[in-house]
Amino acid sequence: MGLEKILTFFPEVKKPSEKRLSFNIKLKWTLVVLVCFFFLANIPLFGLKQNALERFQYLAIIFGTDFGSIISLGIGPIVMASIILQLLVGSKILNIDLTTSEGKRYFQGLQKLAVVFFIIFEACVYVLMRGLEAIPGYTAIVIFQLILGGLAIVLLDDLVQKWGFGSGVSLFIAAGVGWRLFNGLFQFMGVEGGNCLFHFTGQPGEVVECGGKVLVFLQSLINQNPQGALQALIILIVTAVIFGIVVWAQSLKVEIPLSFDRLRGYSIKWPLSFFYTSVVPVILTAALLANLQLFGGLIQNWQGHGTIIGTFDQGVARSGLAYWISDPHPNLIQQITTSTFNLRGGLQILTHVLFYILFSTIFAVFWVKTSGMDAASQSRNIMASGLQISGFRRDERVLESVLERYVMPLTIMGGAAIGILAALANALGAIVSGTAILLGVMIIYQFYQNIAQQHAVDMYPALRRFTS
Repeated sequence: MGLEKILTFFPEVKKPSEKRLSFNIKLKWTLVVLVCFFFLANIPLFGLKQNALERFQYLAIIFGTDFGSIISLGIGPIVMASIILQLLVGSKILNIDLTTSEGKRYFQGLQKLAVVFFIIFEACVYVLMRGLEAIPGYTAIVIFQLILGGLAIVLLDDLVQKWGFGSGVSLFIAAGVGWRLFNGLFQFMGVEGGNCLFHFTGQPGEVVECGGKVLVFLQSLINQNPQGALQALIILIVTAVIFGIVVWAQSLKVEIPLSFDRLRGYSIKWPLSFFYTSVVPVILTAALLANLQLFGGLIQNWQGHGTIIGTFDQGVARSGLAYWISDPHPNLIQQITTSTFNLRGGLQILTHVLFYILFSTIFAVFWVKTSGMDAASQSRNIMASGLQISGFRRDERVLESVLERYVMPLTIMGGAAIGILAALANALGAIVSGTAILLGVMIIYQFYQNIAQQHAVDMYPALRRFTS
């Protein structure tokens, strides 16, 4: 009861009165949230003296933010709260029965409180450790703006979950990936400033090199720079190949035939995706790594020297724990083409891949256990929807035993596989980080599935209780 009283003071988005929203309403609110996100990302912090986090811009994609703006915290507090609570529940330190509605409400309440705590904590850390250094006398004002921005992201996420497609966390990451991918392809501003379109040709010392790789390729061809053209072309090919592999892997699935117990002759196929937990394990793993790198950089900036977490140079880990689990800089392709590949670089790639495999698998299992995607929960949902597996008698225990053959193996294999894909994509290098590409493709595919699911519910009304 105490927790419920505390939660009454926390603002939240009102649930829609309709049991099922139409496609147009969901699309409208999703677009509204997307516009609000880009608007907030372009509001700079008032009273900001120095943005030391600017060198960590590659982490901004994972956090769904733009450092230096009012939403500099991004989805960091939401993801960190989810990670901590999943670890506590999974290790039984917090004994919460998530199979009951009361247990789920209690878990969601704790998650809201944890999110608020991390918003305040991270806002203070960013400013007091001079990651976002405030002008003297404006410290409290900058912290207050960060807290407001963090709460705005939480409310926008809540709005998408209740009125739109998917979740705000996924939407913000996909928006950031798309934004940076477009800039990486067609950015006409030079890497060191200036408009490259006005200096597209000329002597090597006079040319302003474009930022977008498509323009770099064209510019190198015109200026007869084969090495520059080859490097840009390899990056474009690697990016395209990564996209293709992720799209192909996303389409892998196991289909279980289901039939209606009261309507003979009617059946559907229930797809179990190879990536059963979708993009969630990679989001949590990448966010864990990003937080470690970010706080390691903040501590170094605060103390003036590196720590056991790592020593950072221009936002890139050069030693310590963060170095061995981070993606390599320069990437593997650059190391091979420049003949700088060595044993240390190979070991870093190996530990990076192992880190992603291990934690993606762990988070996949925890997510299945805590989000009602386990075999027991799914069997109850199927039975309540009037569906059963073709060829088996109608018994929840039988249904659960059949689902157990698929759910946990797919969870473990899918979590490990998505970890390998993300890590290898990071190591190979692309226009944006491999993890960002993986997240972008899978999130967009997830939005597509949500839309397709709504059409499936329109065709099979009995599925409404199953998909709700």
